Amino acid sequence: MTAIIGDIAAAGFTAARHAAAERLDAALGTIDAAARPHLIRQKIDGSIRVTTSFGLEDQVLTHLITQSGIEASFVTLDTGRLFPETYDVWSRTETRYGIRVRAFYPDGEAAEDLVDRDGIDGFYHSLDARKACCGARKVAPLARALRGAAAWITGLRADQSDHRQGLGFAAYDTARNLVKINPLLDWPRERVAAFAAAENIPVNRLHERGFLSIGCAPCTRAVRPGEPERAGRWWWEDEAAKECGLHVTPDGRLTRARVPELAS
Repeated sequence: MTAIIGDIAAAGFTAARHAAAERLDAALGTIDAAARPHLIRQKIDGSIRVTTSFGLEDQVLTHLITQSGIEASFVTLDTGRLFPETYDVWSRTETRYGIRVRAFYPDGEAAEDLVDRDGIDGFYHSLDARKACCGARKVAPLARALRGAAAWITGLRADQSDHRQGLGFAAYDTARNLVKINPLLDWPRERVAAFAAAENIPVNRLHERGFLSIGCAPCTRAVRPGEPERAGRWWWEDEAAKECGLHVTPDGRLTRARVPELAS
């Protein structure tokens, strides 16, 4: 009987978060991005985690959230293969905003087994090897970073790739049992860059050298003229496969909701 009652309670809790995500998705698109952190805090009952890789959109998001004064914690995934410039902007960000960005690292034994099996750069050799590397260095640490959170705020934008065009402002993440929120979804890169410059927000110096989307150093190159923003990520792979696993469901699909109009 206790187990049945527990199952019913869990189902009700899940349904409530589904409904909250739907309401939040509809509401976020009606207000300016600067007001979105306040609305998120009003609508989310529980811990809010903000993940950052210190890219351009993540820096703008950090600025908006810290300026709003809402209660939220910032986390990052230190894969062990990041650029020195990423650590630099990490440090400058903590100093500028007076925050601590908590790092989550790969499990030591899992990383050792990965390198022992596939080699230090085995991710170049097959898609399975690359996904295994992302799984050990990013996906598993993310699970720990989000443990106990009611909501997860990301810097995903619709114009980053064709694959992300169908994302919503908010959606229920079934696998992690939380509301996933993308407050800058409708901001094109040009608007993000202009805002960062106007507010003197710390940004990764690699952006000046053509690195538009920055991940691990061995898996990121500068984007050539005319290439899409994420062309420099896992450039040796087919375009359709270029997600690391952080933003996909167990069957490989991005969480979908309505398609927003891109803001000018």
